[in-house]
Amino acid sequence: MIETRRKFLKKFISTTVYLSTLTSGVFYSISAKATWPSAYFRENSYRKTLKELFGDQKLIETSDIQLKLPKIAENGAVVPIIITSKLENTQSITILADKNPVPLIAQFNFADTAIAYVSARIKMAETSNVVVIAKAGDNYYFKKRKVKVTIGGCGG
Repeated sequence: MIETRRKFLKKFISTTVYLSTLTSGVFYSISAKATWPSAYFRENSYRKTLKELFGDQKLIETSDIQLKLPKIAENGAVVPIIITSKLENTQSITILADKNPVPLIAQFNFADTAIAYVSARIKMAETSNVVVIAKAGDNYYFKKRKVKVTIGGCGG
């Protein structure tokens, strides 16, 4: 009888600890989940995407956004891009490809003290302009560069 009682207590304690750990949020945290702005990441035209993201804001062309991007991408599925914004108080950087089925590639938000630097690999459907838009203060600035895609891409 003592041995079955010990087995019962061991199982009871281990089950209690396991359930307590599971429900405490140690393995899963709702606050760590990012929100997904699905309205922006759907098939749309480049112009409509710009309108949805920035409304009627005037976009100012600038040389203070530095782009490191290949002129010819051998594979459109993996195009390296490095963006550095020299604009003071850059709050966000948005990357778009004007001929992609879904023009919005990514959007990055920065804290006030952060250095606005992004390094990524993007997917392009075909030869098109890559447009980078940075928000600094109340203004929106952009720089674009044409990339020729030779094979692959996200269009099939």
